[in-house]
Amino acid sequence: MLKKTITLLSMLLFNVILFGQAENYPVYKDCENQPIANLEKCFLENVKKDFNSKYVKPTDANDYQNEFYVVFIANKNGEFDVIHVSSNSVSVNKTVEKVFSELSPFQPAVLNGQTIDKQFILYYPNNKKMLQTGSLDGLNYGLKNENLEIRKENSPYRSNLNYWDNLSLHNYQNSDQIHTGFRPYLNNLAVDTNKFDSIQTPLLKDKKTWLGRKFWNENFVEISDKYYWININPIFDVIAGKDNSDNRFTYNNTRGARIDAGLWNKIVLSSTFYESQARFVDYFNDYAFSIKPGRNSAAVIPGQVSAREFGTNGFDYQSSTGYVSYSPNKTFNFQFGRDKNFIGDGYRSLFLSDATAPSTFFKIQTNFWKIQYTNLWMFMRDVRREVTVDNIFLRKFAAIHHLSLNATKKLNISLFESVIWAKSPNQGFDVDYINPLILYRPIEYAIGSKHANVMLGLSTTYKLKKDIHIYSQLLFDEITKKELFSSSGYWGNKYAFQLGAKYFNAFHLPNLNLQMEYNTVRPYVYSHEFIETNYGTYNQSLAHPWGSNFREGIFIVDYKYQRWFVNSKIEAGLKGFDYNSTEDTNSYGGDIFRDYADRNADYGINTGQGNKAKIVIGDFQAGYLINPSTNLKVFGGLLVRSFNAPKENTLFKNKTSTWFNFGFKYDLNNWYFDF
Repeated sequence: MLKKTITLLSMLLFNVILFGQAENYPVYKDCENQPIANLEKCFLENVKKDFNSKYVKPTDANDYQNEFYVVFIANKNGEFDVIHVSSNSVSVNKTVEKVFSELSPFQPAVLNGQTIDKQFILYYPNNKKMLQTGSLDGLNYGLKNENLEIRKENSPYRSNLNYWDNLSLHNYQNSDQIHTGFRPYLNNLAVDTNKFDSIQTPLLKDKKTWLGRKFWNENFVEISDKYYWININPIFDVIAGKDNSDNRFTYNNTRGARIDAGLWNKIVLSSTFYESQARFVDYFNDYAFSIKPGRNSAAVIPGQVSAREFGTNGFDYQSSTGYVSYSPNKTFNFQFGRDKNFIGDGYRSLFLSDATAPSTFFKIQTNFWKIQYTNLWMFMRDVRREVTVDNIFLRKFAAIHHLSLNATKKLNISLFESVIWAKSPNQGFDVDYINPLILYRPIEYAIGSKHANVMLGLSTTYKLKKDIHIYSQLLFDEITKKELFSSSGYWGNKYAFQLGAKYFNAFHLPNLNLQMEYNTVRPYVYSHEFIETNYGTYNQSLAHPWGSNFREGIFIVDYKYQRWFVNSKIEAGLKGFDYNSTEDTNSYGGDIFRDYADRNADYGINTGQGNKAKIVIGDFQAGYLINPSTNLKVFGGLLVRSFNAPKENTLFKNKTSTWFNFGFKYDLNNWYFDF
């Protein structure tokens, strides 16, 4: 029944998004005899030419105010309507509106025989291209942290991690030489801001009142000058739903604020704080309670930190994240803060994921030639009871290197390595791991450290075509050379593998993105002989949220039209859990927090061994983007999850969960419910 339901949902989604319509451009003066294929170019060039010939800078406007862009509609009556002028000069705004009112009438755009409105953006002075803006994508509308009037090419911006919106990054790439394997991105390295503006800005609604502009188009508070900008926004998520458990309903009630600021186009600061009360789908609640810390708190919210109990199966939790980013030039960027990072081009990452708790970090990103080199140091906590001493959580550290090389215009090759170590009476933050050069293993041997957990990885991305990308990750935790190619199933061959493909603007339908991905992680990957040096923090994996000892396939569909969006995700996997019974206390390699010395055998180790669970998850969401500047959305969703294991374990029960939910949310980061 579950598979039939998911298949039906997918077919319905495809029937909706694969329907296309033919459209003709407006016909401006001197374009009447042009073939249809040339109407777009002719319209843009002639409107720009006429605007330049008529516009004269007002005498009371300075040179800075005279650099602006204007969003306008070529309406279905053959007239121009000005929606927005970016200048903060009243006289410039009035002059622009007057010029557009004097431009020649035209033949309106036609869609299926009906005249329609078309939105455009024009930059002045015209050292930027004027681009048609009917193709409306989303990138978390991520440049919201910078007022468009003062954005420069070296703006040190960190985009958000929201996966669905970052999937559209392909439509805004600067060139073939960008690096997409380390998120969040810096906009000057990853995004063509002119193209982004041309796509984002037409989403603005024609609202003249202060309340209308703030609700539909703008940040709640916007302060800017030539050398600085500040954006302040309240945050509120109001989400309600119902699953098929005994709970009356589910909810998430969030209140908070976000402040973003920039200075001299070199420094960006961001701070987000919110407080929430929530009750989620039943299996998610059970999982949160099962990974609770060793003291004081009732649970750990996956993707967050500790939470107090609130009502029946509910949680009260807080989150505070932020960073300072400094870019002295186009080569270097320095960041310090408390947040999440993600390494890879997939939905999942086998290197470093944002599905875990935020951590304090320091990051250096260096860009030159065809290379991006990233150093990341993280400061984390192990909150399990067995490592908590005197009610103090154990401090642990990570140092990560990521070297990305665009070998050709189509091929990217990246090297990854990480080391995890924990604070002990004889060791704190080891300065040897501040070494910025890649390859930690020689350092580990040189300093005689057996308490460090080192991993190496290789990833590739290949562009078969402009809109079809294939990506992969290969992670080595430990490898024994003489056993690697044997068929004995040696336990010490600890590796993980990912293979995926993305199809952007699929079937020539703008903003339809498809993705397929396969992940497999051998038993005992990410675990260590010293349990405090596992690859995790706050009882959560730093990489794939399933930990290890599993295989998983994922299929994703994402579509946007103007402010509307739909996305769907189907996952099917097989994971081996421990039995945790008096008869069988062995570790079968799925729990990364256990000592791998507790393994069940040395040979004959297979992926999915142990208490073998079958997991199928279908997730569908649809909604409407209310405000592009804040990413406020109204949405509705349906999640169906089937979990079935021979023996029920301590984390999840054997059942099928169905969860409906709807509401308003500021969609700034990912929420993962696919456990």
